[in-house]
Amino acid sequence: MTEGEQERPPTAVARRIFALVLGVTALPLLAGGGYLLLLGGSPYYALAGLALLASGLWLWRGRTEGPLAYALLLFATLPWALWEAGFDGWALMPRLVAPAVLGIPFLFSAIQRGIATPNPTVARLARPRPLLLGALAALLAGIGLATVRTPDPVDPIDRTVAFGGSIPAASRGGAVDGDWLHYGRDEGGSRYSALDQITPANIAGLKPAWTFRVGETHGLEVTPIKVRDSLYLCTAYNDVIALDAETGRQRWRFNAKVNREKVPYHVCRGVAYFRAPGASGTCAERIITNTTDARLIALDARTGRLCPGFGRNGQVSLLTGLSRSPAGYYAVTSAPTMVGGKVVLGGWVSDGQYWGEPAGVVRAFDAVTGELAWAWDIGRPDRRTLPPPGETYTHSTPNAWAPFSADEKLGLVYVPTGNPAIDYFGRRRRPFDEAFGTSVVAIEAATGKTRWVFQTAHHDLWDWDVASQPTLVDIRYPSGVRQALIQPTKRGEIFILDRATGKPLSRVDERPVPQRGAVREERLAPTQPFSVGMPSFAGPDFTERFMWGITPLDQLWCRIRFKESRYEGTATPPGLQPSIAYPGFNGGIDWGGISVDPERQLLFVNSNRVANYDRLLTRAEANARVRQFVAREVGGPVRQGGTPYAAHIQIFRTPLGIPCNQPPYGMLSAIDLRSGKLVWAQRFGNGRAAGPWGIRSMLSIPVGTPNNGGSLATRSGLLFVGATHDGDFRAFDVRSGKALWHVRLPAGGQATPMTYVSPKSGRQFVVIAAGGHPALGSVLGDYIIGYALPAR
Repeated sequence: MTEGEQERPPTAVARRIFALVLGVTALPLLAGGGYLLLLGGSPYYALAGLALLASGLWLWRGRTEGPLAYALLLFATLPWALWEAGFDGWALMPRLVAPAVLGIPFLFSAIQRGIATPNPTVARLARPRPLLLGALAALLAGIGLATVRTPDPVDPIDRTVAFGGSIPAASRGGAVDGDWLHYGRDEGGSRYSALDQITPANIAGLKPAWTFRVGETHGLEVTPIKVRDSLYLCTAYNDVIALDAETGRQRWRFNAKVNREKVPYHVCRGVAYFRAPGASGTCAERIITNTTDARLIALDARTGRLCPGFGRNGQVSLLTGLSRSPAGYYAVTSAPTMVGGKVVLGGWVSDGQYWGEPAGVVRAFDAVTGELAWAWDIGRPDRRTLPPPGETYTHSTPNAWAPFSADEKLGLVYVPTGNPAIDYFGRRRRPFDEAFGTSVVAIEAATGKTRWVFQTAHHDLWDWDVASQPTLVDIRYPSGVRQALIQPTKRGEIFILDRATGKPLSRVDERPVPQRGAVREERLAPTQPFSVGMPSFAGPDFTERFMWGITPLDQLWCRIRFKESRYEGTATPPGLQPSIAYPGFNGGIDWGGISVDPERQLLFVNSNRVANYDRLLTRAEANARVRQFVAREVGGPVRQGGTPYAAHIQIFRTPLGIPCNQPPYGMLSAIDLRSGKLVWAQRFGNGRAAGPWGIRSMLSIPVGTPNNGGSLATRSGLLFVGATHDGDFRAFDVRSGKALWHVRLPAGGQATPMTYVSPKSGRQFVVIAAGGHPALGSVLGDYIIGYALPAR
């Protein structure tokens, strides 16, 4: 439209509505961008806000400068985005997609007809429509190129390591054990099976063979065990169920009668199997389970009835010897460990509630009688019995809630430990807390005496409990075979130790870590151990450029939060100013742990890249926010009673509920155990179940999602894993990482799969619990699903 022409009313309304949209979008960009600039951040957002506001004002007046200003903004945005993000499609998305989409109405004829030019000469020179088309085309071409060329987001480690060769002759042949007798398949937690019926060549035919419904929808983290023709598993409320291994039909169910109202934390990851040598009759074979209301229970494996000779009518109270606390402060969530005829277990203690919480004592009980064999109480290392009357185990000591491992030949049980009672303020910790917190400890299974300790984080102020089961494997180094222990951590560091001595087999360096920003009462560790001989799964260090969002607005919000906080790299201490803890309390590598292929000498890791946003609060500030910090004593906010500071801990995410760091949030990787080099690494999980405010996007695009659960490796060269937020169950080629099979589960697969052979049909089954995970936000359900190839 040239000057003097009359604009039609509908055209004017459309133009001005679009101008208002531009102006409303410009204001937060301008205000937030200006604030970001004051914080020392990127000037782009303030300049973009100015350009967008000018474009909207000119468009309101019907001037051709409106689309011209927007076109110039687009042309300036593309090189800026490529300079900041390179050709990473996910990193470019918030920088390019929203501006491109917002500018599309400029191309509509209704908007074009309402734009006037001063004279025909200017109109011919400006030609806004082709200019905008060119700008949008350039942006979309950049997005397409980035999507095609998105690189694997791995750390800069040599990826040219060749596959380690064929299976050694010494490993071939012989009888194959079709059972799964321990939580991690064997005492060492390898999660490796020598079964090979299901192969890369035939896995396309793998179908559901049976489905069992547990009847509870509170999430499932359980890995069943299999003994001869029966599976045994526990529910989140600690009921124990026996299933027919061929059909999945229930044989018996034991109702644990956990008080669901008094115990707020409901998790059971597995049960244990025990057969007394030479025993026969009732309870000769027994299933051992522990509960979230602190009981140890022995059941007859054939009938599910309580074993009368174990403890008191088949049960032992695990509260005996602990300091008094409200119900639910002490729970046992991981499967008990069987070693040398003893049941060995630790316990979970409610995080950060008050100094004086129950002890993190590790105890061993006779598997036949239930009598206490020994207690490992680090505050009283020479006393391994029950405390005398009037005394308790040492309060507030580091707990051990993760699964344990054992080596019967060495007579050792390996215990991963967490923090003392208070996670984010360490001044009250005692020397023995400092020595054993966030460590892996070897304890003599016969006596309860400490053999060795290796600390994975010093003076931990970030809730980096060692959550993963230690994995035992023999590594064939050029210098000879070494008996190794592999300890994954929430820090993303993987330590390889001699399991007899605790000495590192892969290089570990002590490196300086940030020392500024802590509260004045705090003392900090000057260094932390880094496993430099292995790849790190912590992810790249954060920078402002690394902040993300679906749109420029929430990306700007994350940039502001980042600049307002303290972050000097890993182990930035919490303080009164907000700080970023990365990796956060979900890892790195959480309770799902790792799996290994001992024959191919490969290690498989599914890991997370999500941060926490932490801040300490003075006691006066916490008291002023009493509704938030004291409303629930158990499982509520981190009030840290008995110390000067409470803590406000949250996931570092956008107002839309998406992590503030750019994807991937989950990775799946393989490492050559002999060289310590990556063999392959890839984004793990797609974005189908993710979206703003928890709304499912239904976009099956690889993004790498947060994940909880473990993997299973088989001799045939397959890696099975669920774990991801998207709810898929997948199988990969162990050599290349190529996805060979996947199925959509009816609920989240936040558990570790297992496999076995049914003696009735001789078929190999792969089983996973699909119950979801409340904290992860995956779909909840109550399914145990067995997959198999079609019967011949």
